[in-house]
Amino acid sequence: MKGNEKVVKSLNAALSMELGAILQYLHHHWTGEGIESQTILPIFKQIGMDEMRHAGLIAERINFLEGDPTLAPAKIRKYGDLRKMMQDDLAGEYDAINYYKKVIKLCDEVGDSTSRLMMEQILTDEERHADIWETTLAKHKGTKEKD
Repeated sequence: MKGNEKVVKSLNAALSMELGAILQYLHHHWTGEGIESQTILPIFKQIGMDEMRHAGLIAERINFLEGDPTLAPAKIRKYGDLRKMMQDDLAGEYDAINYYKKVIKLCDEVGDSTSRLMMEQILTDEERHADIWETTLAKHKGTKEKD
């Protein structure tokens, strides 16, 4: 089914964000160190897996709309201590939340209710991820990890 070009382009930008998030979360999982790492590293891995699921959903939708799913990840933030990693991941979640709201609005405007619903579901996960990082950072306020 031929999809709206603006929707396909927006979904590809969302896919790029998801691919970047996957790589960022997994890199943080692999390289995070410090006294709190036993608690934090599994969160990086789990959210990375959520982002993989999002990427798959978006790529399949782009393909259905006769677009070409991108393979290019968005910018990856990968350096710093555990606190910096969590802050970078929270910033990425905020970026996704803000962008996905725009994609949802576009989908609604052009009448693509299936893409809109998919993005609303993904948005719910991204808001949950942001809440995880906000809560975790608040709990560990003042804890400074070494690189």
